[in-house]
Amino acid sequence: MVFILVIMYIVCFDLEGVFTPEVWIAVSKATGIDDLKLTTRDVSDYDVLMKNRIAILKKNNITIKDIQEIISNMDLLPGAKEFLDYIRSVAQVVILTDSFVEFVMLFMKKLDFPMCFCHNLEINEEGIITDYKIRISEMKKKTVLAFKKLNYEVIAAGDSYNDVSMLLEANHGILFRPPKNVVEKFPEFPVVNEYDELKDLISKYLGFSD
Repeated sequence: MVFILVIMYIVCFDLEGVFTPEVWIAVSKATGIDDLKLTTRDVSDYDVLMKNRIAILKKNNITIKDIQEIISNMDLLPGAKEFLDYIRSVAQVVILTDSFVEFVMLFMKKLDFPMCFCHNLEINEEGIITDYKIRISEMKKKTVLAFKKLNYEVIAAGDSYNDVSMLLEANHGILFRPPKNVVEKFPEFPVVNEYDELKDLISKYLGFSD
């Protein structure tokens, strides 16, 4: 196949659940704290979710260094790198994640540093996370809207409640490996569960396929 970069399109992806495992689930398993298993697949209110996480970390004296050590031992999802390499060869790609710089840079290296928009953590001198600072409210949706104002067509894929506004704003929104509760609440989105299926659907939206 001859690769032709389709520059009028931007493809936006969530990070966790699409290219990487869920960080907070890994932290939960490593620390034995079940309450840290909850993610945006379970809780639609991100502020409630994050404040609960920060309180748990503080109570258990878990530092940013502890979390980064856990992340450093996490692998990408099988096939994620090869899939992303293909999409980057045919379209512009941006990862939009509600994770944090302090977490995601360890994954960006494994993905060959795609463009990634994310948030920041506030950390005290003892290395305890004290707060989080979002880049802008509804960052995923507003980023897609900004791309559309620049006359790009936007394809977006994610798996969780916090991806829905991005998918709704995109020209084409796709749910990738979503939980049943998200599928049932948003039946308007196509659902795919394998990278080959996601590759084929994105290729279709771009106007070509293998």
